[in-house]
Amino acid sequence: MITLARLIEQFEPDLLLRHGHHLLPSQVQALSAMARCRTRFAPQMLAQCSACGEQRCVPHSCGHRACPHCQQHESQLWLQRQLQSLVPATYFLITFTLPGELRALAWSHQRLVYPMLMQCAWQTLASFSRNDARLAATPGAVGVLHTHSRRLDFHPHVHMVMPAAALDTQRGLWRTKCRRPRRRGQAAAAQAGSGGFLFSHKALAKVFRAKLLAALQAAGLRLPDSLPATWVVDCRCVGDGQKALLYLGRYLYRGVVQEADILSCCGGKVTFRYRDARSGKAALRTLPGADFLWLVLQHVLPKGLRRARSFGFLHPNSRRALRLLQLLHLRPVRPPAQAAPVPRPVWRCGCGGALSVLRRRMPPEVAKSQSSSANSAAPHDKPDKAHPMEGFTTH
Repeated sequence: MITLARLIEQFEPDLLLRHGHHLLPSQVQALSAMARCRTRFAPQMLAQCSACGEQRCVPHSCGHRACPHCQQHESQLWLQRQLQSLVPATYFLITFTLPGELRALAWSHQRLVYPMLMQCAWQTLASFSRNDARLAATPGAVGVLHTHSRRLDFHPHVHMVMPAAALDTQRGLWRTKCRRPRRRGQAAAAQAGSGGFLFSHKALAKVFRAKLLAALQAAGLRLPDSLPATWVVDCRCVGDGQKALLYLGRYLYRGVVQEADILSCCGGKVTFRYRDARSGKAALRTLPGADFLWLVLQHVLPKGLRRARSFGFLHPNSRRALRLLQLLHLRPVRPPAQAAPVPRPVWRCGCGGALSVLRRRMPPEVAKSQSSSANSAAPHDKPDKAHPMEGFTTH
């Protein structure tokens, strides 16, 4: 498998030459972290097997949220928290897309535009819920900011997973809205995710456009001369919301591309696989190595910005009200077995024994001397292995 660290080592000079003037400090930091992740240049940890007593130095992972093979445990924890907050209501996935004319502005002012994009999306849903005759109260939603398309191009948009329900805290009322389709054809369309039974997507787009443009002007940002009159907001039914959360959690902590989708690297070009949005089939894209790294790095958020936020009665501050609501008025929803929280993986030696960490964050030079002394003190010699992780398995 072609690792991202290997591509960075090979194409980093060309990347800095061609795109170095565009890189933000957070992207430079991410590049440095992912280049050392689990390589011989990373800090080492000394691990010892509880069964055979063998000691070996293992490189640290970088732990960066844009790294494709880090933060797996954190992603599972986030997903579990969201699944525990599910309520018995029909869920909708509402996607608010920033038009192409504003993408240059968003790139130049990420710290301002990204929070505005998410906040205006929530304010639009909250106003529609309060003005709806059947809801007439504050809703709840989980928002996730994505800056990439499936082809990894710069494409900022916000996904909002929202139940068709609202909580009136003043009156202690729980209201739901589930407009049942009248015909079988409409039911099949809603089940497939193409039904818009929550709010009108055209009306959502108009209000969202007005709110975001007003926020950008209030912040003193200069808008382009020409802007489209019609923006894109997609609203589709997603059943109980579990599949939508699984989809959003997939790209929350582990970057925008998985190393298994990097198929080849030859002739200075990288080929990766993605799923085409229109056909739903796998497609390939080939780029020069420096351009591929630039595609990956431009989706690294500035330091301090959160990619996921909760709103309304799904906000952490409303956790007690939500739990009381689930306990007294609603049927509690149990998360699926595959989303149950799992402990961090346990290292296993080749003999099957568990590995415990003796020292952490050792410089590579210290780790090399420590490993040599440990091997010389072993009761029997063992051949050196090519990779420091070889011989260890995780469960």
